[in-house]
Amino acid sequence: MNAGAGTGVVILFVVSTSMYLIYQKRKLVKLREKYFKQNGGSILLRELSVKEKSSHIIEIFTEEQLKKATNNFDESLIVGKGGFGIVFKGYLSDNRIVAIKKSKIVDKSLNEQFANEVIVLSQINHRNVVKLLGCCLEIEVPLLVYEFVNNGTLFDYIHNERNVNGETWKKRVRIATEAAQALSYLHSEASISIIHRDVKTTNILLDDNYTAKVSDFGASKFVPLDQTELATMMQGTFGYLDPEYMLTSQLTEKSDVYSFGVVLLELLTGEKPLSFARLEEKRTLANHFLSCFKEDRLFDVLQVGIMNEENKKEIMEAVILAAKCLRLNGEERPSMKEVAMELQTIRQMEKHPWINRDQSFDEESQYLLHKALPSTIYECGEKNNHQYTGYDSIKDRVLIALDNGR
Repeated sequence: MNAGAGTGVVILFVVSTSMYLIYQKRKLVKLREKYFKQNGGSILLRELSVKEKSSHIIEIFTEEQLKKATNNFDESLIVGKGGFGIVFKGYLSDNRIVAIKKSKIVDKSLNEQFANEVIVLSQINHRNVVKLLGCCLEIEVPLLVYEFVNNGTLFDYIHNERNVNGETWKKRVRIATEAAQALSYLHSEASISIIHRDVKTTNILLDDNYTAKVSDFGASKFVPLDQTELATMMQGTFGYLDPEYMLTSQLTEKSDVYSFGVVLLELLTGEKPLSFARLEEKRTLANHFLSCFKEDRLFDVLQVGIMNEENKKEIMEAVILAAKCLRLNGEERPSMKEVAMELQTIRQMEKHPWINRDQSFDEESQYLLHKALPSTIYECGEKNNHQYTGYDSIKDRVLIALDNGR
């Protein structure tokens, strides 16, 4: 009797446990189905069925696949952290190495847009934009899977480089040109205009050949065809943020141009976009650059070793271009297409022997800078009405615009 009762208890326990596990499994399946639908999975599947003959079809990964690829999101595989998410290095079962982005923020109001944005991003096909390979939609916060770019960020490259010389400049101006071309593509050549909204050197990756790859679209905005600006909550990285956007909350393509101007300064100076080692009024690199210009110490701000007699004019042209990108009025800044074209022209200068030690060079460059800088951006939050003073004599002598930035 006791043995039979014991057996009955065991059987009851086994049956109960099995039923509970089945219930939990069904609950998990339903939860995954809920998240998949909530994150736009139905829309994505419909679009994928239409584009099944396309040359690039994004994959829909399961949570188990990506957990396995990252050893359950092991912290040792973290390759990047930002305000919008964490990036893990992952190893898929087919031996592909990928970057898996796990967002930090759950914004349910954006869930319906997620699939559409994935579709648009999957259609981006530019050698200087990190390629989106797929996504996982069956969890509360969707995961994005990108190609893995294995040579670090432009930020690391600039600030860890020890031997800086003329060859350094050649590599840097090429990287700048490639990044500008990618942003130009996003603004004007993609199927829908995309404002990156967080352009900075940590979001420009480098491959084995130091080819630039613009990455991290966590803050990006898609601009409807009938609009040129968007009213948004302010997002971005201090030191790169467009102060006009900070003041008005009106996001435009020219906000990316301002941020790229800071990237150019970083490439030219080797200094960080924000440094508390500098005086308060010079903590942002843009302000530091302006201060050096006002004090006739422009060449002091350039990184030691980067300039020589052969590349002097190239570097000054890049300085002038950066100044135009940092103008106060966004409408006066060049477009990213114009920036990319100017950088390409600068890259071609080394091929022309007539660009050399011209005696009038310094005076000509100063004059062009005086034309580029009068309406240059100030640091938002600075005292005295947020503006620099001391430009009156320049404003009396030259026009604010420089041929519309060209």
